[in-house]
Amino acid sequence: MKKINLFGLFAEDIAELLAPLELPKYRSKQVVEWLYQRDAASFAEMTNLPVTVRALLEQTFSIHQPVLKAQQNSQDGKTSKYLLEFADGEAVETVLMRQPYGNSVCVSSQVGCGMGCVFCASTLQGVIRNLNAGEMLAQVLYIRKILGFSHQTVNNIVIMGSGEPLANYDQVLQFIRLCHQEYCLHLSYRSITLSTSGIVPAMDRLGAEGLPLTLAISLHAPEDTLRSKLMPVNQRYSVREVVAAGDRYAQNTGRRVTYEYALIDGWNDQPVQARQLASLLSGRLCNVNLIPVNAVPERGLARPAPARIESFARILTDRHIAVTVRREMGADIQAACGQLRNKAGKTIH
Repeated sequence: MKKINLFGLFAEDIAELLAPLELPKYRSKQVVEWLYQRDAASFAEMTNLPVTVRALLEQTFSIHQPVLKAQQNSQDGKTSKYLLEFADGEAVETVLMRQPYGNSVCVSSQVGCGMGCVFCASTLQGVIRNLNAGEMLAQVLYIRKILGFSHQTVNNIVIMGSGEPLANYDQVLQFIRLCHQEYCLHLSYRSITLSTSGIVPAMDRLGAEGLPLTLAISLHAPEDTLRSKLMPVNQRYSVREVVAAGDRYAQNTGRRVTYEYALIDGWNDQPVQARQLASLLSGRLCNVNLIPVNAVPERGLARPAPARIESFARILTDRHIAVTVRREMGADIQAACGQLRNKAGKTIH
């Protein structure tokens, strides 16, 4: 009989699964503590449970944890990328970014990605499968354990790694709710950012959840012709539809929406596009995050010169659009989504 994996379940679900074993109720709380607070990778490690109970749990249940397959650290020590492999041999990238305001973990939600954005390495092999909530949580707890050695912890989570989170809606939401639980990370919803390419129905569904998450929308072009070339999803949900959904999200949650704009040399970095973007977003509860694109050799794309980036940002600022330029982190270790996995792919499979 296939064992049930407990990792990634809510405490009440674990208690329900353990109920037929007729153990004292506090035993399920102990199991939850070992899973989410004490980083147990096996029932044998749960030393405050009797040996007989540990053996009983081992017969019925399992704990699935990833193993490290590759790691890269930036020269400045601020960014680390981990390639974590799951039980089926598939692997995803997780990135630790040490920021002045705390430690952020960039989490993958799928193995690969099916959105087809031309500037992203994650899409090169398409989507392989969704990750479950436990596999997403395991990425964060793996890094929390590393940070614990220097008495630090995880302060922010960004679901911006490989995959489209809203294409894996139920498992992503379970992961987010787990991170918020006191018995897990006890992380504020405001400390979690979800990035989407603009799946409008799912954006509306997320807004209706009433969670004050930060929503980051990958826009990357101010009009449909160019955005459709960069992002195939635009053929289904237009720029205007996506921005309107962003407005509804801001209205429902009271949270300012972030529009991500990857600046690509010769594609979307011209003054005319900056003016179009400012016109599109004028008067909206939002800000723009300009991202000089990470070079992806397979795509043949490059980032603009610093002067072009500065000029683009200035045009937005002059038109009263709140704008930031993402600080470059991890370029020397190819920290863009999917690059380490693609590089290591031949050794993983």
